[in-house]
Amino acid sequence: MAGTAGTPGTPRVLRAMNDRAALDLLLEHGPLSRTRIGKLTGLSKPTASQLLARLEAAGLVRVTGTSEGRPGPNAQLYAVNPTAAYAAGLDVTPERIRAAVADITGRTVGEYELPTPGRRPAHPVVRQVTDALDGAVKSAGLARDDVHRLVIGTPGAFDPNTGRLRYASHLPGWHSPALLDDLAAALPMPVEYENDVNLVALAEQRLGAARGHSDFVLLWNQEGLGAALVLGGRLHRGWTGGAGEVGFLPVPGTPLVRQVTKANSGGYQELAGSQAVPKLARELGIEDVPSGPYAEAAAELLARAADHASGPHRELLATYATRLATGLASLVSVLDPDLVVLSGCVLTAGGEVLRALVQAELEELAAARPRLVVGDVREHPVLRGALESALAATRDEVFDTSH
Repeated sequence: MAGTAGTPGTPRVLRAMNDRAALDLLLEHGPLSRTRIGKLTGLSKPTASQLLARLEAAGLVRVTGTSEGRPGPNAQLYAVNPTAAYAAGLDVTPERIRAAVADITGRTVGEYELPTPGRRPAHPVVRQVTDALDGAVKSAGLARDDVHRLVIGTPGAFDPNTGRLRYASHLPGWHSPALLDDLAAALPMPVEYENDVNLVALAEQRLGAARGHSDFVLLWNQEGLGAALVLGGRLHRGWTGGAGEVGFLPVPGTPLVRQVTKANSGGYQELAGSQAVPKLARELGIEDVPSGPYAEAAAELLARAADHASGPHRELLATYATRLATGLASLVSVLDPDLVVLSGCVLTAGGEVLRALVQAELEELAAARPRLVVGDVREHPVLRGALESALAATRDEVFDTSH
């Protein structure tokens, strides 16, 4: 019926669209004057004034100061009110849960890390999640009820058809069929779950090397080898959430791995996963191969190799680049992406030298010629992606003034 709040083109809907445009501009540019907001939105001065008064009354913007250094009276500067809402993210691995809370502007205001070592968790997963979240909330000086939305990043993916975690048998305690219901009952805010590598791709798309790209592949190598597929600007998750589980991909150069989900490995993981790098280094006669976790050892070896122009270290880098390109060739041949982003500590450690070697090999192995880049989001990229996902949904709800 014409004239209802939800009808496109009605004054209320148009006002809400202008409000959201102004809020997005303030997020992007920081504090702006009424005149500047009017110019950027195309609104008249009276309309911009009404908009800002409306948003200020709603608690969404606030005056942060005045402009200086220009002729005439100083103009008031407006910014998004950071306390309008808060969102949280969790990055879950077998060893720890890392949690953070951000205000509506995206600034991280609280962080916490909860160790979770051992194959048999000392506490149920629900308690681990709430303890990690509460630690970040306390660090921010907030209460749990202040968090508007939570996004949890895990290895593997929760099957949308069954609600059970798949492709992550190495994550103890997370496979109960009642887990999602138990978490929903324990937490007062909406909770979403996303694959960890998908969240890294989201972070790179919003903040990093994939900004402006609607078709790209992100190859991740840290504790495990995985990929995120962004097609037409959207993450492609697949029917069971397993799109991008490229560690299971059969590839030349390694024996077939059968019953891959039980083995929690596959051909590409065996060929180019982090555990393959120390083994390859020993085979090439490299001394002082680091011990400890595979990802850390592989990152140290590749960083060291990137500083060598010849010898076994350069051979390590070249051989590993060929292994990476072998699996990437299958991905780009099918998807034909505009861009491939290399991420995770193992790949970023090799830097530009490794990237160039993989690019050259890929051009020999595949007909498609995407551009390869090293990821820009280096500090806690899974957690940053979880926060970006939670913030996007929170802003859509909090910034909607049409109600």
